[in-house]
Amino acid sequence: MEFDLLRPQETDRNFSKGGKSFYFFDFDDNVAYLSTPIVVFHKVTGEEKLISSGEFAKYNKLIGKAGAFENYFLNFDDDSGSFRFFRDKSFGLLDRIVRKKQSFVVDMEKALANKDYNWKAPSWDCFYHAAYNKRPISVITARGHNKETLMDGIELMVRDGHLPQSPNFLSIYPVSNPDIRRELGDMDLKASIAELKRLAIRESVEEAIRVYGHNPHHRFGMSDDDPHNVELITEEMKELKRKYSDMSFFVIETSADGYVKREINRPKSSLRKSPGAQQMSLL
Repeated sequence: MEFDLLRPQETDRNFSKGGKSFYFFDFDDNVAYLSTPIVVFHKVTGEEKLISSGEFAKYNKLIGKAGAFENYFLNFDDDSGSFRFFRDKSFGLLDRIVRKKQSFVVDMEKALANKDYNWKAPSWDCFYHAAYNKRPISVITARGHNKETLMDGIELMVRDGHLPQSPNFLSIYPVSNPDIRRELGDMDLKASIAELKRLAIRESVEEAIRVYGHNPHHRFGMSDDDPHNVELITEEMKELKRKYSDMSFFVIETSADGYVKREINRPKSSLRKSPGAQQMSLL
């Protein structure tokens, strides 16, 4: 539980100039470690093997090709496939009567019940900082739940005292959700997760400008733990920098060992590393 009863709220870095700081977060293994498994299937026997989201991020390109997962494959059926625990279930009347919970909410409860707090991932401090100071937050995750499910799970952090208040959500994009895919323009449901996250970042920046106005002193940062996602996130931040050249854009790549922050700069959208920078001063 966080204890910040006497901690003053901090103004945005560019508050005096009318600028705001916007925080975009991947969730799993970035804000929180959850036990939600991914299922891979044996090519011959169909036997199911459960792996963590961290393992998947590390080895997904090898599944079915080489290494320990050479003889396994991914099944993309939402109800019975590899990512079924990352989707909402359609509850019947009885399920609703007994208040059955979606898997994300159940996994959040399991994580928060751990008194050692080892569910906190590398971007947790930044997520807390943003929520505490009422910064606009976007959650851009590969999960396919409904937006309301993600909000219900995050609200448990408030209930248990890990967050002082509900986050000031700018947007929520569970990009595997079919409705969200279509909302992002993926009408054929064929875009990759990294491509969908890229589209969600673009929409979130545009939403920030619609809601908070155009200001050259706005600052945007996105953190993610998946290297492939980070590549396309960086490409999108470059495009946004070209469009909004006076605003600031950051990419934060996280891992179990910490994070690396990069700022997208002019000219030619080069990247400038900021080694040793405090994560709380990202934006």
